[in-house]
Amino acid sequence: MAELPSKVHLLSHPICLMLRGHSVYEDEKQRTWLYHVMETGGVLQVRLRQEDIPSWYISLNTSPLTYITMWTLHPCGQYVDPICRFWRIVHHVKENGVEEMILELMQHS
Repeated sequence: MAELPSKVHLLSHPICLMLRGHSVYEDEKQRTWLYHVMETGGVLQVRLRQEDIPSWYISLNTSPLTYITMWTLHPCGQYVDPICRFWRIVHHVKENGVEEMILELMQHS
């Protein structure tokens, strides 16, 4: 019996990611994502990992002003942040049931 691949590259990305609390974003499907900012070789990257965060945790760490759109998927297939910088999708995979996406700040944005 053939085993299913444990790592799948995804082509469907969240349309928007909104800041919901400390290190927590939420997409349009109310899925929560943890993020981590990295700098590799002078290039700014953000690693997003889809994890279920309890709503009570988010409500304890969220003010009404926190719910703002941080990244919006542009028709060109890149994300745009609130100050109009473009972020390319380095990869978006689902491995062993966990979704992960890495965004990289475009040099000329």
